[in-house]
Amino acid sequence: MLDELVPPTLPVVVTLGRNRDAQAWLAALPRLIDEVREAFGIRLAAPLHGGSCSWVAPCELPDGTAAVVKIGWPHREMSGEAAALRAWDGRGAVRLLAHDPARHALLLERCSPGRPVTGHPDACRVLRELWEAAPPDGLEELGTVTGEWADLVEERMARIRPPYDPGLVAQGARLLRELPATAPRTVLLHGDCNPGNVLSHGAGWVAIDPKPMTGDPGYDPWPLLQIAGTDPAALADELGLDRDRVAGWCVARYVETALWHAHHGDVPAGAEAMAAAASIAIA
Repeated sequence: MLDELVPPTLPVVVTLGRNRDAQAWLAALPRLIDEVREAFGIRLAAPLHGGSCSWVAPCELPDGTAAVVKIGWPHREMSGEAAALRAWDGRGAVRLLAHDPARHALLLERCSPGRPVTGHPDACRVLRELWEAAPPDGLEELGTVTGEWADLVEERMARIRPPYDPGLVAQGARLLRELPATAPRTVLLHGDCNPGNVLSHGAGWVAIDPKPMTGDPGYDPWPLLQIAGTDPAALADELGLDRDRVAGWCVARYVETALWHAHHGDVPAGAEAMAAAASIAIA
């Protein structure tokens, strides 16, 4: 049964197996699964092969209701997930059915049919709905996070010296610091609204796997550039946001991503992100 529930090829096992700080949690995962199964009274199916920081599996409640259970490795980005899901209460996001804070476990409604979004208007509709909720207390502020990223961008550029445009890197770091401070309003952000985190549910769409913060709504659209044919201007117009702010956030995020790749030894992938940043900055 252990091999079925925690196979060695599971992405969370592979990824966290390389993280020294996660070894104790990985060793305890089989016990956590048993405890969560008992606490929620659920019947488990084989885990889903997706995600790198949590164990996720379909399950059934005692009354036969289909659900999903998620047990997260405790880390900074996941700390506000339950609070954000409660604030959204099924409006624009998957509904939270139960929460076990001691074991960092969430019981969630199951998205059906669960297909990833393929058009940016549908994804933008979800974002607009998410931003309507009042932010709960205690979430991180966007500017705190991106200010730290700006420091990392500068430190990595100086230490690694990748062949990236230094002026564009400096612009990205500046935008990471300045954009949060000049935001026209503050909303509850999803934090990772990539197309794989917006799924079909009934006749509509809902978001999953938030990394919530509070801050500028212009921050959220950048991952949706993964949808073919989408550009920052189209996202800004669909969301009723300022085009320059959305473009600025896209440049900032691409630069941050480029230096993340360089830090992890993949300078060519970083160069691709820098090229994307340059195309937006020039435009």
